[in-house]
Amino acid sequence: MTPGPLIKAVKGQNFNIAVKNELDDPSMALATSIHWHGIFQRHSSWYDGTPSVTQCPVTPNDTFTYNFDVDGQAGSYWYHSHYLTQLCDGLRGPLVIYDPDDPHGHLYDVDDETTVITLADWYHNPSPVLAAINGAVEPNSTLINGKGRYPGGPATPLSVIEVEQGKRYRFRIFGMQCDPYYNFTIAGHKMTVIETDGIITEPVEVDSISVFAAQRYSVIVEADQPADNYWIRARSSLPNQTFRDGVNSAVLRYKGAPDEEPAVEYDVVNNTLVVGTPTYAPLIDSMIHPLLNPGAPGIHEIGKADVNINFDLDLIDSRYTMNNVSWVNPSAPILLQILNGKMHPSQIMPPGTVYELPPNKVIELSIPANARAAGGPHPMHLHGHTFDVIRGPGEREPNFKNPQRRDVVSIGTPGDNVTIRFVTDNAGPWFFHCHIDWHLNHGFAVVMAESPPAIAAHKQDVPNSWYDLCPAFKEFEIATNGAI
Repeated sequence: MTPGPLIKAVKGQNFNIAVKNELDDPSMALATSIHWHGIFQRHSSWYDGTPSVTQCPVTPNDTFTYNFDVDGQAGSYWYHSHYLTQLCDGLRGPLVIYDPDDPHGHLYDVDDETTVITLADWYHNPSPVLAAINGAVEPNSTLINGKGRYPGGPATPLSVIEVEQGKRYRFRIFGMQCDPYYNFTIAGHKMTVIETDGIITEPVEVDSISVFAAQRYSVIVEADQPADNYWIRARSSLPNQTFRDGVNSAVLRYKGAPDEEPAVEYDVVNNTLVVGTPTYAPLIDSMIHPLLNPGAPGIHEIGKADVNINFDLDLIDSRYTMNNVSWVNPSAPILLQILNGKMHPSQIMPPGTVYELPPNKVIELSIPANARAAGGPHPMHLHGHTFDVIRGPGEREPNFKNPQRRDVVSIGTPGDNVTIRFVTDNAGPWFFHCHIDWHLNHGFAVVMAESPPAIAAHKQDVPNSWYDLCPAFKEFEIATNGAI
């Protein structure tokens, strides 16, 4: 099934998840790994699920158990394969950690598996075929909760989300796509944003949200309209998008409404299909402020952090580069190299691939958007942390007082210089990469090796099953004549 089943827990619970690899379709990747997106993995970086960085892949017919605590985290997260472009073949699903003491709990009545909304792109060809293309790859359709239509295709059933008039719903929106961003709307209804990427925010009312790859939002929607059917829209950022015949759509259905799709929206003057519900209050980054402990760390001036790194992006011969270096998977995971201690990762990786960061320091990363790194806006994700976006897309002046805090940020369009800050309080080798999976596949990544000595100090906590992954994967590669 895709998306995968909802994994849910309560704040403070331990996760013990056995991943059994039963993949057997040779048209797709057969090894795998699972990344628990947004989970810090404090003192458990070996469970972060990133091949070549924190583990070797799990081979067919093998099982690997991820066992981790969540360090007090609560909110909307997700899980997905981080092996090659396997995410694009559908290995993804939502993960919610509920907070019994949610400070916004009094604002909504319903928050359960019925209020989860997943957005994803879908491809009719397997991802290894598409990944070999040196150019843009476009999905065939948009899926909302696993259902969708494509232009010229059959009128298959759309996802239906049912509500009861008078109740308030916390909808959790998950951007699980490989590439485009979506403009998300619910016809006739306002949305009050209360969470971004696991961070509780000050409430802000909007009528549309741009959801980039891997971003998550919680919104409160009051079922205050007449009992009827209403369009839920997720318009892709790709060219020539439409809602004709229910493409890019799902249905919000009130209890008691007929079992049918909403009326087709026509411009009665021009007798043409309306592209979508007009929006007047879109969510923009500068409107997002954390409810708890707002404010960025360090001296409140650009370039005055303890460590300042500026990334120059480019696209050369179909390979993305960050400061003139393109990511290439190492022969052994970065974490294994650190734990072995025989050779520093920077000694066997291309210079500029691994950035070693000292502990308990304020780190500032600036990622100017430019036209050379085509295919943007690029959503950048940092493993192991949330970060404060002190200068977001479209912003010229920094905000140190109450900037948005999240784990995925769009770097905007040429002319923008998105800048983030975080504190090195979580030892581990953390991937920093574009979450458009096709771009990551073409080298758009570096590793933040945070406090290597502190990582090695927890060597005794690494399970033997983790060490067994690499020899098994090497045997698998040899047995399949190099096919991975």
